Parts: sequence; C-alpha cells; structure tokens
Amino acid sequence: MDLASNLGGNIHKQQVLSAVQQYEKYHVCYGGQEEERKANYTDMVNKYYDLVTSFYEFGWGESFHFAPRWKGEDLRESIKRHEHFLALQLGLKPGHKVLDVGCGIGGPLREISRFSFSSITGLNNNEYQITRGKQLNRITGVDKTCNFVKADFMKMPFPDNSFDAVYAIEATCHAPDAYGCYKEIYRVLKPGQCFAAYEWCMTDSFDPSNEEHGKIKAEIEIGDGLPDIRLTTKCVEALKQAGFEVIWEKDLAVDSPVPWYLPLDTSHFSLTSFRLTAVGRFFTKNMVKGLEYVGVAPKGSLRVQDFLEKAAEGLVEGGKKEIFTPMYFFLARKPNYRQELL
Repeated sequence: MDLASNLGGNIHKQQVLSAVQQYEKYHVCYGGQEEERKANYTDMVNKYYDLVTSFYEFGWGESFHFAPRWKGEDLRESIKRHEHFLALQLGLKPGHKVLDVGCGIGGPLREISRFSFSSITGLNNNEYQITRGKQLNRITGVDKTCNFVKADFMKMPFPDNSFDAVYAIEATCHAPDAYGCYKEIYRVLKPGQCFAAYEWCMTDSFDPSNEEHGKIKAEIEIGDGLPDIRLTTKCVEALKQAGFEVIWEKDLAVDSPVPWYLPLDTSHFSLTSFRLTAVGRFFTKNMVKGLEYVGVAPKGSLRVQDFLEKAAEGLVEGGKKEIFTPMYFFLARKPNYRQELL
C-alpha cells in the first residue's frame, strides 16, 4: 500500500493523469522534439520523478542505478560495490565535504557517507525526493552529516571552491547541456580535487541512421526522463571544455562478467530481485491496475507503469546490442593552478 499512497509524488492525485499526458508529449513516441525537451528540462524531469519515484523504490530499493556484477553477486551487493568504487576513486576521507549531484532519495549518499565517514550534500530539484530522502536519513542516522539542497544543477546555489569532491551517479544525463552542467561542477569544486561520474550514454556502436537504434534510444528517453542521450565522446569533450583534466575514463559495462541489464531481462528470474523479473513486473502491473480501478492509486498510475516497461525493453535491447551504457565512468580533476605555477 505504500506504493499506492505515494504514487504521483507531490502532484495532486487528481492531476496525475494530466501530468502523465504532459510528460509523454515531450517525447518522440508522442511527437515531441529534442529541443523542446531541453528547453523544458526542469518541468519534464520534475514530472518524471514525481511520477516514477515510488515505482523505483518499490522495485529497485533506495539506490536508483545499475552496476557491473560478478558471478555469484546479487544486485544489491553489486550496487553497494559500485558506490564504494566511486568513493575509493575520489579518495574520500573523514571530514571531506562532498557533493552528490542529482542524488535521488539519497541511497548512494547514505552508503558512501557511512563507507567513507565523509559529509555529503545531496543536490536535487525534486521536492518529493528530498522529503523522502530526509526521512530515510533520519531513519539511518546520517541526518547530522548528510543533507539535501533543492536546486537546479545547471545553477547551483554554492560559492566557488566549496567541495572536496563531487560525484554524480546516472544523474547528469538529465542535463540539457553537458558542458553547462560540468562547468557548474567545476566552479563549486576546490582546485586540485576530483569529480567522478557514471553517465548514461550511447556508445560508438550507435548508428543514428538505424531505425531500430533510434527506437531503442527513444524508449530509453521517455522511460527515464531524458532530453537526449549523448555519446561517450561528447562527455569527454564537455569535461575538457569545462576545464577538467580527464584522469581516466572507461565504459564499465564492457568487462562486466554479468550483464548490467540482466535484472530487467524478462528471460531472467531471481528471487533476490523478484520485483524486477517478468513475473514480478506482471504482478506489480496488475496490482497497480486494480488499485487504480478501485480509486486507491490515482488515475494515470498504470500509464506510468507502461512507459517504465517501455524503458526496460529499450534498456535491455540497448545493452544487448551494445549501443547504450548506463555506466560510462570518468574521473576528472580540477587543476590546481597555484601548484602548477610553482
């Protein structure tokens, strides 16, 4: 019943169907244009996360991201290891002041804070997710060292050189302009310190003239609130343009012993991630349908489930064809010009 009561986030229950229809119109499947999505990214992304957050938390847990997996490792274990890897790459230490850009409800923030004993600020522009994140911070006891700030990551409300480290986990893909987003991150990061991220990208195997490739890309965009999906090479270009030195970068999906998309593959079954399996998703869909029919869940909830299903199909096909990755990793450094002059 928690799923039903929280569907729609901060959108009034009577307005959920209208919000779904407005959100859908931004996307290619409904005649939407990329430029319109970029121009209205704040509205589009906010509507998306109000509509889908309860589904994500119900099916995925508190950390809304993928991870490379070892054989014998379950999904939750791989997600934690993926977060720890990021903390280790950044060299996080007790006392460090860290920024999580696009933090969701704070699953990674809490895990990384407990792992590294650092203080983390989660930046998010969605009020519902921040409210939920604060509740979970209090429950887990990190509310004294971790906090949330509501703001747009294209216009951050922080002074220059504020943070010892910055990271983003499958979040800056929502930015309408990678350079603009990375430039803001560069501004708030202290000189000599690092920014690390996992980005959603199309790979070099993506062919924009291939109709099937285009369909897969469009399914991922509508199902995941994206104005566009940029190529991996465009991320590196934008980082360098923003002033960063790229220390290293790699698509971590390439060497994953277990495919990252396996939890969403309908041919796969797992008891540990049952809600993500074909059977679990069938159960969830029919539960939402029933709850919407009797008026417990707001009208439009089933439409949200439908475009999330479409996203799952696109993600699996994009992964199998190796034209899409949710884990293009990079570690970039803001130069310490004073040291270099010396």
